This record gives sequence, C-alpha cells and structure tokens, in this order.
Amino acid sequence: MIKSGLASALALVGLSACTPTESAAPAAPAAEAAAPVEVAEAPAPEDPALRGQYLVSITGCNDCHTAMTPTGPDMAHALQGGPLPFAPLAEMPWAPVAPSIAGLPEGWTEAEFTAFLSGGPRPSGVPVLPPMPHYAMNDADAKAVTAYIASLPRAAE
Repeated sequence: MIKSGLASALALVGLSACTPTESAAPAAPAAEAAAPVEVAEAPAPEDPALRGQYLVSITGCNDCHTAMTPTGPDMAHALQGGPLPFAPLAEMPWAPVAPSIAGLPEGWTEAEFTAFLSGGPRPSGVPVLPPMPHYAMNDADAKAVTAYIASLPRAAE
C-alpha cells in the first residue's frame, strides 16, 4: 500500500512538472519596457542569376544540355549541348543531340528565351522535340533562369 501511494505521489509530481506555471515575478510596468529594437535594412534583392542557377539544377537542364562523362555531367562545359546519353525504346520524333543553351540559344534574345520558358513558342515557331519538356514557368523564375543561362560562356565553335 505504501509503495502504491509513493508511486502515485511521484507520478503526480512528474505530471505537475509538465504543466505550465505562472511566473512568480510580476510583469514589468509599461514605462519600464525594453528599448525599441532597431530594424535592420532590408536585404538586397536576390541575384536573379543565382536563383536561375538553382532552378536549372533542380529542373534537370544539365541532364540533356550538358555533355555526360562516366561520372556525370561535364560541368566545365555546362549547358553547352551534346549527344543524349539515352534514347526512346519505341520509334518516335526525337532530338538525339541537345543544343547548346549556354549564353542563350544562338539567335535568341533574353525576352524570347524567357517567353519560351513561360510556355511560349520558339522564335522560329517550330515545336521542340522530345525529350525537351514544355515549361510553363512563372515570369520571375523564367527571367531568373534566363539571367543564369545568359551569364554562361557559349560553347567554343
């Protein structure tokens, strides 16, 4: 009986430690409130090219537009095009070589490339072939990707 009573008392003490308690100290009067906190300057707007680099890395652009080595994409020649390391199993329209998009595709303006990434057509009006997906990026993301791709060196001729 004593053991059971002791166990119950200890359980109540343990549970009481889990419940919130009120502070014994009274709240400071309003006149003694802390000094106002200085607001830091707003950070500079994000560099669109850095956001574009991130978006390119997660959307798989390098999987096709960067030549592959046995260990993965040849990032020394990022987005400079190359033969695709895969092909469809069934006969279908297919682009076996991905074009260079580093420095922007040849003959495209930044506005045209941004519009293309936002779901628009190629400037020539010719549809892209698989495996190139149809993108419908929002304007800010399309501009960021365009800024990053435009900043890359073009493939050596």
